Amino acid sequence: MYKRILVPTDGSEFAKKAQKHALFLAKVTGAEIVAVSVTENNFVNGLPLDDEINQLNQLLKERSEENLKEFDELNEDNLKINHIVKEGSPAKCILEVAKEEEVDLIVIGSSGKSGFDRFIMGSVADKVVNSAKCAVLVIH
Repeated sequence: MYKRILVPTDGSEFAKKAQKHALFLAKVTGAEIVAVSVTENNFVNGLPLDDEINQLNQLLKERSEENLKEFDELNEDNLKINHIVKEGSPAKCILEVAKEEEVDLIVIGSSGKSGFDRFIMGSVADKVVNSAKCAVLVIH
């Protein structure tokens, strides 16, 4: 049923739960997993680019790569996982990767936000659910 499953990861507990579900689905269906970690560095826009900003960007990218390595550690069945690191808005990047990689399913952890924060900002999962062209499984 599924050939390619996209799993965004940010290292959170919600993401780790989603990873476990995705690994199970991939094992059962024979699907390939595309794991994406997005470095959100929009807060540095407009700041002069100097060594500190470059170092911060490098640290954020390294953290994204660590998130993907942590995902690999959950992969006890040695399923095929392709890694992608992107920079930008998480929801936008996830949707772009889903289109580029022609995925059948996105398995994403819920943000856990509620109340006023969620009303004002919305969650990445909500944005993905409302804009994705494929099936989306949200894990709480």
